[in-house]
Order: sequence, then structure tokens, then C-alpha cells
Amino acid sequence: MSAGIIWLASYPKSGNTWLRSYIFTLLQDSKELQQIDINELKTGAIASSRAWLANGLGLDLSLHSEADIANYRSDAYHFMHNNLTSVGYHKIHDANFPVQNGRLLCPVEACLGALYVVRNPLDVAISFANHMGISIDKSIESMGKSNYTFADHKHKFGQQVKQNLGSWSEHVESWIDCDMNRLLIRYEDMQFDSLASFTAISQFLHLPSDESSVKKAIDLCQFDKLKAQEQLNGFVEKPRKSSAFFRKGKVGDWQQVLSQQQVERIVNDHFDVMLRLGYIDADRNLTQLCRSRELVC
Repeated sequence: MSAGIIWLASYPKSGNTWLRSYIFTLLQDSKELQQIDINELKTGAIASSRAWLANGLGLDLSLHSEADIANYRSDAYHFMHNNLTSVGYHKIHDANFPVQNGRLLCPVEACLGALYVVRNPLDVAISFANHMGISIDKSIESMGKSNYTFADHKHKFGQQVKQNLGSWSEHVESWIDCDMNRLLIRYEDMQFDSLASFTAISQFLHLPSDESSVKKAIDLCQFDKLKAQEQLNGFVEKPRKSSAFFRKGKVGDWQQVLSQQQVERIVNDHFDVMLRLGYIDADRNLTQLCRSRELVC
């Protein structure tokens, strides 16, 4: 496989860390591993890393505004993609919207492709609320905003630059409608049809895809094992406002947590994309894909 960037894209709390754990396991030769370290998930830099962008641009970003940096980012990805000597699996939570220079944030010609993980927004709303330390109603409101951003530092520069997420629906469509080599994977399929889903991921990423390697990597990356590690050693990616990064990881948690009013608001905000992805039918009935069931490997 040629050297360059492969984007691991998702709306926050949709399975990106689980995905990176799986990739990291295969990169380390899962046949020999007995355990992975969640604080050493070295698959590639996050796209919003201020240090990574500064290196790619050759600029001191402290001298530039967030608006300028947003416009520079597609150029930085061009440079880094063209100068990589191996494949980099880089996490990104931004939507792939056009920036001021007219390019997409992540240009088609500046990557090898994108793996996009999507999750039922009813479950995302709960996990996102926990992640951000906000109410579920506030989480639902944020997911419906076209101008929603992450890491918007008004008075100081953080480790990450501002990220434009848009609404959940806009985020999904910005990636799955982008004319680049891409694979769409649903979080629910990663849980309920693990072997097929992770085999497809391995094949797309040109990682070991034989049944033995895939099953071993899946086993090492079970949610309960990742959660237990966080409880024992902490997790560097946990936001300060969150009680835990790995909360439940369940499909269908919305059934016990969300009110009918909250469900209806999410469906009203995102009906078209939920329909397109199979989470709801044309009569507005939520499908079995959204509901808890037994895990199948």
C-alpha cells in the first residue's frame, strides 16, 4: 500500500477509539499480544493537533488566528500526505466541509481514503453528554446545530485547534458523500456482526484480515477490557469534565435513558440521514439496528 494519510473519521462518541484500539492491536501483531495499553494508541496524530499542523506548515501557530489556521489546514494535510513514508491512520472529528480557500478540509487528492464510523444519534446523544459534562438536552441541541464547533479557544491556545463539526447529520453527509475512497462502518455492526465488520475494516486498511488475527484483535479490544484499563490507570484522552471516557458502549441505551420528547427531537433533527443509514424507516419507526440484542462475533 502506498504511503499517506487514511482518515479515521467520526462524530465524537461513535467508536473512533475502539477502532484505533483495533488498528493498534494489528499493527503490534495481535498474535503475540496479551493486552494493549489504551494510553499508547499510536496509529497517527489527531487531525486537529496543533503541534502536528505546525510541523506540517512550518509555522509558529501562536502567531496566527484560529480563522487563519482553519484556512491553512488543507494545505498542511497536502504537505504531510505527500511526505509520509508509511501509512498514517489519523483520527479526525471535524466534518469534511470546504474551507475558505475552496478546498475541502481534507482534500480527496491529499489522502488515501477515509474510514467513517457512524453510530445511532440516539445513543450518541447520551455518550456525548457524558463526554462533555453537559445535560442530554444540551447534547441534543448541540448535535442539531450547523455551526457547532469543538475546542473553540477564545483566550488561549490549546493542544487542539478549533474543529467545525456542524450538526450530526451534516457531519455524516460531509464524509459519506465525499468523492474519495472510503468505507462506511456502523457502530452497531461492529458490535453485532463483529467478525464481518472488522474483517472489512482490515481489508480496507490493508491490515491482517485472516480470521485468526481479526478475532484475536477483537478480543483484546473488548469494551469491558478497555474500560477496566481506564479504571485502573486512567485514560489520557478523557476530558476533565467527563466522569469516564468508556461509559457503557451499549447499543440501545437510549431505550432506558431518553424521554419520548428527546427521542422525537433527535428524529426530527436527523430523520433523513437516519433513514438513509437504516436507523429508522419511512414511517418513522426505529429499526432493530437501534435496539439492544445479543452480541454476535
